[in-house]
Amino acid sequence: MDTDDLSRETYRAIIETSERFHHDFALPFGVLAYGCKSDDEFLTKSETLVREWLTNWDLDEAIMDIFYDNPPSIKEMKKILDKMLSNIDKVRLIPMNQRKFELW
Repeated sequence: MDTDDLSRETYRAIIETSERFHHDFALPFGVLAYGCKSDDEFLTKSETLVREWLTNWDLDEAIMDIFYDNPPSIKEMKKILDKMLSNIDKVRLIPMNQRKFELW
């Protein structure tokens, strides 16, 4: 699915949050969306990716892989990843039939 097919709530929680943090950070989530078939699948895959960065990866190496210019510190990265997990939790509280899928 295209990122334009995500609900407004999911788009804001993941794509806009990552874009505001750093332009380069939105790219992995944009690519991730193309392999998803639904809003909830994208949330699940995004959460899995964020948790991998927080727990299983050498975060310094991940930062170097993701960011081309002006990479953030590990502390800043952990903070934004925690924020994204919180955002995902908040979106999941919204029933699918109450999420907004209209054109922007």
